[in-house]
Amino acid sequence: MTRFILGLFAIAFSATAAESAPSADRILSADVRVVEGPLNPMPKACVGAGRVAEGLRADWQRQLAYVKQECGFTYVRMHGLLGDDMGVYREDRNGRPEYNWQYIDEVYDFLQRIHMKPFVELGFCPGALASGSKTIFWWKGNVTKPKDAKKWEDLIRSLVRHFTERYGEAEVRTWYFEVWNEPNLDGFFAGTQQDYFDLYARTARAIKGISPAYRVGGPATAGCAWLPEFINYCAANNVPVDFASTHDYAVDVGHLDETGNAGTILSHNPRSIYGNVLRMREQIAASPLPKLELHFTEWSTSYTPTDPVHDSYHSASFILDKLKKSGAAVNSMSYWVFTDIFEEAGPRFTPFHGGFGLLNYQDIRKPAFFAYQFLNRLGPTELASTDPASYVTKDEAGNLQVLLWDFTVANPESSENDQVFYKRDLPAAGKGKVKIHISHVPAGRYQQTIYQVGYRVNDAYTSYRDLGSPGQLTRAQVERLQAASSGKPIEDRTVTVHADDTYAHELWLRENDVFLLVLRRRHDKNSR
Repeated sequence: MTRFILGLFAIAFSATAAESAPSADRILSADVRVVEGPLNPMPKACVGAGRVAEGLRADWQRQLAYVKQECGFTYVRMHGLLGDDMGVYREDRNGRPEYNWQYIDEVYDFLQRIHMKPFVELGFCPGALASGSKTIFWWKGNVTKPKDAKKWEDLIRSLVRHFTERYGEAEVRTWYFEVWNEPNLDGFFAGTQQDYFDLYARTARAIKGISPAYRVGGPATAGCAWLPEFINYCAANNVPVDFASTHDYAVDVGHLDETGNAGTILSHNPRSIYGNVLRMREQIAASPLPKLELHFTEWSTSYTPTDPVHDSYHSASFILDKLKKSGAAVNSMSYWVFTDIFEEAGPRFTPFHGGFGLLNYQDIRKPAFFAYQFLNRLGPTELASTDPASYVTKDEAGNLQVLLWDFTVANPESSENDQVFYKRDLPAAGKGKVKIHISHVPAGRYQQTIYQVGYRVNDAYTSYRDLGSPGQLTRAQVERLQAASSGKPIEDRTVTVHADDTYAHELWLRENDVFLLVLRRRHDKNSR
């Protein structure tokens, strides 16, 4: 069988980088007839957001609608559903509870309109029901346990009953109810592990009292903590549980740093994130409840909202590396978060400040956004591939999609923190050629479209640095940065695949480059 090579495409970087690239070529081979199976939908299952009250803002709603459209997320998880800024709970002069669902309805109705669902995080405690005054964040979420267990149970029952009446039991059955957030950290829960277990049991039973089919779980811990203890407690005490949840971030050194003055360091452990995903799955398999779903309801490069790695082009390949290697071991991985409209430390004062979001305040797409957008453009059927850092897919129309990347940790292991290193201009070193070969592609004419994210390609943060990192952006600067991260293809042309030939293409790859190659079947009269 003859082979028709469709040409060589070289990305725009210096000849010096190309000459210094490794001599060994990377080979990506697939066969249209050899199917791996349905594409794993896990990467698009859920995304995070700061707090529910931010969902009342027009800019937040605009951005979530756009992210849903482009990235395809099904669920969104948010803090603060029961916080005082949501106006949910108060007591009259006689201590009788009064409930108000208006603000929750506004946010959840919006989710329904854009065809998203809430991954309901039940917390924190309304002030009038709280046992103490300890709070967290600029918006003062009360982290103390309820002072009256029965009133808490009544609140949960009333809320879930309201959801059932407003949205229907069939819809609410598709939701998840997660009890609290990171109760293993003193800053998030002013109580012991047993206090949390008791709170979880009361909450879970209240939810199941409305419908046994509703899904409830926890413990939503930081750092993959408490899962064996939590599952053992539920099994031993006949407490309902449908899923286990936890959080993980790829940080080796540092702590939560809301000001950006201390610093964190991105992990050099090649098994960061996905190693813990596999370990948590093993813990569940060895538990009394081995079939529980597993959800990582927060994850990212760093748990600090002042870490410039979130803005950097390095984040796109990081996301794809961890998602691909986690695979079917986890039911969802909720990236923290979709937008920089995020006020745990209060409103941010600069357009790029190391925020968690896929988009910044001005709707500018960060490189991390494109990782999810590219995933959402893949076909529903995955082909077997020789390259582990890739997806090769096809759709019902016979179109092919190839998503490939290089993931290289660029920062020094310990000498500099992220807040210093990732604020620099960081050119990407060459990694050589990737040779793509897909056999048994039906003969015909195809539109070959290639998208890229990497250093100075859909790299808004580097373009922002070129402007001098201004504290505020003019309209013209916003337009310039949006244009620099538009996501337009870097190549779009017609190619021909002859009878019985293999589709072949070559790409020059740099560190942390991500490419999406789409081959769309043309159906014009000259297509055969």
